[in-house]
Amino acid sequence: MTDNQEFADVKDSFISHLIELRNRLMKASVGILIVFAILLAIPGPSAIYDFLAQPMISALPPGSKLIATGVITPFLVPMKITLLAAFIVALPWVLYQAWAFVAPGLYTHEKRLVAPLVISTSLLFLFGVAFCYFLVFGQVFKFIYNFAPQSISFAPDIENYLDFVMAMCLAFGLTFEVPVVVVVLVRMGVVTVEKLKSIRAYVVVGAFVIAAIVTPPDVMSQLFLAIPLCLLYEIGLLVAPMFVRMTQKPEEAA
Repeated sequence: MTDNQEFADVKDSFISHLIELRNRLMKASVGILIVFAILLAIPGPSAIYDFLAQPMISALPPGSKLIATGVITPFLVPMKITLLAAFIVALPWVLYQAWAFVAPGLYTHEKRLVAPLVISTSLLFLFGVAFCYFLVFGQVFKFIYNFAPQSISFAPDIENYLDFVMAMCLAFGLTFEVPVVVVVLVRMGVVTVEKLKSIRAYVVVGAFVIAAIVTPPDVMSQLFLAIPLCLLYEIGLLVAPMFVRMTQKPEEAA
């Protein structure tokens, strides 16, 4: 085979991978748009935002509401929330498209790992967001309201509220992915379970440092982030050896 033929083969392979990547991105985007269209109809952007704002409303005095300082903010913010909700609901489909793109290059024993990872990644992220919404927000907003001086009229803007909620949900969603990260690192041979166990003390300290940076300055919300992070790290240490055994090559198992 000549050099020109080899170059042509490499070029064709690269182009085919780009086409496959484009197709997978298109399918993932279409899935998100379909869920977005459904959420626009049922229950609707206003209902979704009212649900998201409920923890803040519950922390305020009866009859209090959030405010909108922009002209089109009451339209844009609920639409952004609906799009974010559509992405979260469609996350398993998006992750499946990512798996389908890389699957042809995986061995049979490696493919056994992908499906559990896609499912666990989706569920853990959803659990993290739900944990933040149902447990953390109530404590955070009560702390902020009670800490505010009496001379201040506390009326949060809906756009600032959206930014805060998105940042918190993302932080907790990613935090709950710790077991997946541990499993992947161990399976790829980047680090061993024994090494991860030996640095457990540093992980605990790092968890509290991350919690202090990400969450508001109240002790309860920091504990709500740091303690699950440490527990999920331990779960990752327990699950990682099982995943390694399940995805071993035949010669490795022998």
